[in-house]
Amino acid sequence: MISTEHSKLPQEPAGQTLREPARAQRTLLRALEHPGEIVSNLTPNWFASIMGTGIVAVAAASLPVQVPGLRTAATVVWALSALLLVALTIATVLHWVRYRSTAARHHLHPVISHFYGAPAMAFLTVGAGTLLLGSDWIGMEAAIAIDLVLWTVGTVAGLATAVLVPFLAFTRHDYAPESAFGGWLMPIVPPMVSASTGALLLPHTPAGQLRETLLWACYGFFGLSLIASLVVITLIWNRLVQHKVGPAGMVPTLWIVLGPVGQSITAVNLLATNASSVVDDHTVHALTIVALVYGFAMLGFALLWATIAAAITIRTAREHLPFSLTWWSFTFPVGTCVTGLNGLALHSGLVLVQVLAVAAYVALVAAWLIVAVRTFHGSVIHGTLLAPPRTA
Repeated sequence: MISTEHSKLPQEPAGQTLREPARAQRTLLRALEHPGEIVSNLTPNWFASIMGTGIVAVAAASLPVQVPGLRTAATVVWALSALLLVALTIATVLHWVRYRSTAARHHLHPVISHFYGAPAMAFLTVGAGTLLLGSDWIGMEAAIAIDLVLWTVGTVAGLATAVLVPFLAFTRHDYAPESAFGGWLMPIVPPMVSASTGALLLPHTPAGQLRETLLWACYGFFGLSLIASLVVITLIWNRLVQHKVGPAGMVPTLWIVLGPVGQSITAVNLLATNASSVVDDHTVHALTIVALVYGFAMLGFALLWATIAAAITIRTAREHLPFSLTWWSFTFPVGTCVTGLNGLALHSGLVLVQVLAVAAYVALVAAWLIVAVRTFHGSVIHGTLLAPPRTA
């Protein structure tokens, strides 16, 4: 049974960290003999790998500097994220069918429950990539249809996690004052991603009430996620001041704070860009000014937090930073900052912002390559990331 005891900072979910080589070899051999066990401990945070892969493609689509081959490479990465989404969705269904008792308790776990926001954001990210890049291969009509389905599924799921996970945290889970960590942002960020990706659908939505409703609903999603995120970020800051960094394995989750910050910058800029099909020029101009003022203000905080998080990460890595699925926190949050910078570069025309966007994208790709290779090694070569859960 999954323990809900939570008197200290959250530890890694059982079966998610790399263990000693001997155990890894035994796990791999057992998986080959009993392939059904591969999905025995499939927790929702696996969908973070799709988020991290998809954002590499999405961020490239609007990068201020487009070099030959970049769009093609980004489209290949989008296709990989789409395949991962299909594979993990099927694996999750199998997990619920074969290991229902385990899956049905994930929402009671004070750490795992928060990562139910990951599947929603995975659907939304792949959907955006389909519209921005996949249309080159499958055509715009098919891309719009697929994105609409994925956006709807992701939005409904994201709104559900934004309500239900905090409800469980308020009523069922046990937390100590030092419990706050970046994962608390996961269930409340999906509506912000819906705001960004919904903005991309505006030009393809039937004109009239439906398109207008979508525009202002996206601003509603923006506000919902922003206010909730500010509350959680304050709790994380307070925990760091009062109780310091905590376990090394949770240090990567500090980067999740960049997720709602970068995604909010992305959202206001994309909404301003695509609002011209809904409102008059005067309103578009006002929304663009809001996007610039808000975007640069939040960019200042993003740079501050990125510097602090990088310093803590380097300090921890010098001692020991164990690999786990939390390393995917180095990808998607940084990717949202890239898309935010892309929007600011478009509306401001500042060369410095363009340089920052390209530099951030290079860092994103480097982080993705490292984490993807380590994840492949840990799941396929050693099999430790998919090891059956141990009794707590």
